[in-house]
Amino acid sequence: MADFSTAALPGEEVPRFERADGSARVGFALRSIDGRNETRLADLFQDGSAKVRMPRVYDGSGPAAVFLNSAGGVTGGDHLSFEAHFGAGTRATVTTQAAERIYRRVDGVGRIDNRLVVETGATAHWLPQETIVFDGAGLRRCLDVDLAGDARLVAVESLVLGRTAMGEEVNAVDLADHWRIRRDGRLIYADALRLHGDSRAILAGGATGRGARAFATILVAAAEAVSQLDRARDLIGSLAADGIEAGASAFDGLLSIRCLAIDGRRLRAIVEPLIETLTDRPLPRAWSI
Repeated sequence: MADFSTAALPGEEVPRFERADGSARVGFALRSIDGRNETRLADLFQDGSAKVRMPRVYDGSGPAAVFLNSAGGVTGGDHLSFEAHFGAGTRATVTTQAAERIYRRVDGVGRIDNRLVVETGATAHWLPQETIVFDGAGLRRCLDVDLAGDARLVAVESLVLGRTAMGEEVNAVDLADHWRIRRDGRLIYADALRLHGDSRAILAGGATGRGARAFATILVAAAEAVSQLDRARDLIGSLAADGIEAGASAFDGLLSIRCLAIDGRRLRAIVEPLIETLTDRPLPRAWSI
């Protein structure tokens, strides 16, 4: 395992590097517009390198908030925090402007904390673009969600280990990714990924990744989630191709889908149609810009 820490020579001081820090928050609420209840932006806060953009949406899917990191990526010691609050009865999408990049670190690990609060009757789509992890990177990321009553959630997180088109290899990485989903205060879904060491060797096994370099989790938490299982499996079957594997399971109001691919392009080839099917909406425009 390579050592990416900074060591000073005798008599020298350990260099201090500038670190990125930022937090952003959006909130949505129902507003009466010409006698109709429509979802509108109710709260917006941004600080440091974490920013929010609110592009116009014309497809009837409700407002979309776009989170972005103006620092251009994450490395050791950086900390980003994003939060979205979906008021009762609202419907909205939160996505990202581009793929987040986790760069080789000198010391420490980067942190990304994501939190969603989804009130009764609301529908939340958490659809960030993929996270690209480079050789020598370190990341601690969490997705923490509180659902109330019959709130609905469709969420995706994707990870890509290096850009194969650029010939990049990811031989040393320290990655931890955690999901915690609660409904009315009760934990209904918990997932954890830990990848530490030589990613190529770890993911080579048939029980770990079968050589995959890109992977995604898609989760639907809703009363009708189990009824979507057959549709999801049929779509997975129709998208089967070399370098792509996926599977779906459903239980207790949850639909969970795992996708593996040998590169980010093939991962998108299966993730994008699955998201559009499960949300019954086109992908956010930021995905195609």
